[in-house]
Amino acid sequence: MSNSPNDELPPPMPEPYMGGEAAPAAKPQAPAMNAYEPLLAQFAREYLLDKRSERRWRLFFRLIWLALLGLIAWSFYSQRHHMQSPNTPHTALVEVRGEIAADTEASAELLLSALKSAFEDSGSQAVVLRINSPGGSPVQAGIVYDEIKRLKLKHGKKVYAVVEEMCASGAYYIAAAADEIYVDKASVVGSIGVLMDGFGFTGLMNKLGVERRLMTAGDNKGMLDPFSPVSPRQQAYAQAMLDQIHQQFIAVVREGRGKRLKETPETFSGLFWNGEQAVKMGLADHLGNLDFVAREVVKAEEVVDYTPRDNVAERLAKRFGASMGEGAVKTLRGMAPIR
Repeated sequence: MSNSPNDELPPPMPEPYMGGEAAPAAKPQAPAMNAYEPLLAQFAREYLLDKRSERRWRLFFRLIWLALLGLIAWSFYSQRHHMQSPNTPHTALVEVRGEIAADTEASAELLLSALKSAFEDSGSQAVVLRINSPGGSPVQAGIVYDEIKRLKLKHGKKVYAVVEEMCASGAYYIAAAADEIYVDKASVVGSIGVLMDGFGFTGLMNKLGVERRLMTAGDNKGMLDPFSPVSPRQQAYAQAMLDQIHQQFIAVVREGRGKRLKETPETFSGLFWNGEQAVKMGLADHLGNLDFVAREVVKAEEVVDYTPRDNVAERLAKRFGASMGEGAVKTLRGMAPIR
């Protein structure tokens, strides 16, 4: 036995290995995944929740559109059913409600369609315009006036205007085409005039230190611009145009009312009167309502309404459809997961 330090421990023994080649070196262990598993699980849960929410919103908007389409179809059906008139003699009613302008219930497009149906129906004995309107576009009113005159001549049927609350400005323009005008004693009638309104902000801009930079090609292209000083020449031109339209209005009233009109300096000044005064001035003929005219004048007590009904579904689809679709896209984009 030796006392050498190297003789105290035996030499290391090689690990067993089966094979004809030398034993391979030991492989390093893979890093542990335990630290990432909660993050991956959370991401997966949030992704699934986003996808489910996205599917629910898509389904919601699809149901909304299906409901709108169904409502539109029902409105068309009910309107056709409403427009069916009896074969028996009756008084045809067309209502002029609200502002006379394009894309309103009292637009020329809708009123002309209703008037044509009312005149062409063999059962209608006469057409009554029930008016409750403050007026509106002289163009739209003029189109309706001309069409009433044409249909009267073609079908040989009389037209009566019945005023409820108001028949002013463009509404009276239309009423002038009637053979007779009936009013309530408290109705508002008249306002035979033309206006063009706006605002001027030049004084405010000067106080705020705002400079107007307007570039035009054409001396009058910026005419009546609210942010520029008024040009006397352009103002005179606009006034001349209003005067011409006013004269057209006056000619229509004179033609429609004829010798019944007791014209005074105030008649065409833009003033308006109650129904009782309107009868005295020749702007209206008698006091009476729809039932009275149908029963006592037309002699056909049954009244059939030819007025196109306000299609709520169609209006909603046109007015809110685009914005709804845009909102849906933005919502879905906001919920989509970040990739």
